[in-house]
Amino acid sequence: MTTNDSGNAAKPPARDPWDLPDVSGLTIGVLGGTGPQGRGLAYRFARAGQKVVIGSRAADRAEAAAAELGLGVEGTDNAECARRSDVVIVAVPWDGHARTLESLREELAGKLVVDCVNPLGFDKKGAYALKPEEGSAAEQAAALLPDSRVTAAFHHLSAVLLQDATIDEIDTDVMVLGEARADTDIVQALAGRVPGMRGVFAGRLRNAHQVESLVANLISVNRRYKAHAGLRTTDV
Repeated sequence: MTTNDSGNAAKPPARDPWDLPDVSGLTIGVLGGTGPQGRGLAYRFARAGQKVVIGSRAADRAEAAAAELGLGVEGTDNAECARRSDVVIVAVPWDGHARTLESLREELAGKLVVDCVNPLGFDKKGAYALKPEEGSAAEQAAALLPDSRVTAAFHHLSAVLLQDATIDEIDTDVMVLGEARADTDIVQALAGRVPGMRGVFAGRLRNAHQVESLVANLISVNRRYKAHAGLRTTDV
């Protein structure tokens, strides 16, 4: 009986979690790219050297926003944005989330989709988390886009800081969730393209609700301390 037959063969070494792919050649699409969060993400990725296309329900709005951003950013309608992109970030308002994704199911088939939508409500006490029927915005996206590879990330970023051209580094970690390591590695690598930013794997999509919900807490932090708080994961 050989060593392999006995079941004592050495296991392959564990993969280095920081050995991430080269994503510099990917085209990034941003659905909702005319809103504050979408514009901020588009600006940061374009500034980092990525090819960026922003989408809107109205192509002329996206074109105008792209012209303001510069850096080679292009604008078009949401469907064309999805078609032309390798990775598509969903940064639309929560109340239009399901409707937008349902309308783009065909265009998003086979794409890596990154959902950064935070289901929140607001009243006189401040922001509070909503829980979609599917469990989270990301899980809703996965249910609506069965032929896409859905991940979740970029929830906790300040739109103000993202759009501020005087700020060179965005000092924060990005919690990345998804079902396939190859997909979350790509999203982590994309986060790392922005100076100061780091992508950290944070579990599967079933854990997305608490990540999305934490934004309500950050809003409270920001209001109390007049800040634009982000997150850092220690000892990683």
